Amino acid sequence: MTRSIIAVTLSAAALSVTLGQGCRSAGVGDPCTPDAEYDPTFSGFSIKEVNVESKSFQCQTRLCLVNHFRGRVSCAKGQGRDGLGLDGKPCTVPGTETPIVGATVDGKPESASSDPKKLKCVQSQCSKRVPDKAVYCSCRCANVNGKTDDGANYCTCPDGFACEQLVSSTGRGNEGLTGGYCIKAGTKYDANDDPCGDPVAGGLTTCPD
Repeated sequence: MTRSIIAVTLSAAALSVTLGQGCRSAGVGDPCTPDAEYDPTFSGFSIKEVNVESKSFQCQTRLCLVNHFRGRVSCAKGQGRDGLGLDGKPCTVPGTETPIVGATVDGKPESASSDPKKLKCVQSQCSKRVPDKAVYCSCRCANVNGKTDDGANYCTCPDGFACEQLVSSTGRGNEGLTGGYCIKAGTKYDANDDPCGDPVAGGLTTCPD
C-alpha cells in the first residue's frame, strides 16, 4: 500500500503508548467515536487515509481504528460551507449542541480561498464505508512485516475479522503503530473500485474531496 493514500493520525496520548503492550482482541468491532470529533474545528476524515487512535477509553482494546472513512461518525449527512445541513441544522460535537465550525485562524473562519475542507463544510459519509464498516475498535495483529515474533504483544483477530496491513509508516519514528490491524471481513479498501459509492441517504454532495 503506497504512502500516498495512507496517513496516520496519532492522538497526543498515542505518542507515549506502544500498541503491542497489553493489546487484546476482546471488544474488537465495538463502535467508537474518534477523539478528533470532539474538536469543533475538525472538519472530518478523508477516505484516502487510515487513522489510528490509541489509548481510546471507548474501546476495550484501547484502539479506535478509522479505516478509509469520510466525514464524521457523529454527522452522517454532513453540512455545507455555511455550516448547515440539508435539514437546516449544523453538525455538532458529540453529546453537545456545539456546532462544527471548521478550521479557524485567530478564532475566525479560514478564508474562502483556502482548502474547502477547512471551512465549515463537512463531507457526508460514504454509503460503502459507513462507520460499521470502517470505524470501530480494533487491535494490532502483526508488525509491518506481517510477523508476530519480534517480542511485542499482538492480538488474534476474532471470527469475522482479518488481519490486514494498514500502516506502512507513521513518519514519526513510532514503529509500534505500523503493521496490521483487525478489520471486518469483506471491508478491505480498494481505491480502484468506487470505494465511496453514493453519499449516505440524504447526505450533501457539495463538499469537494
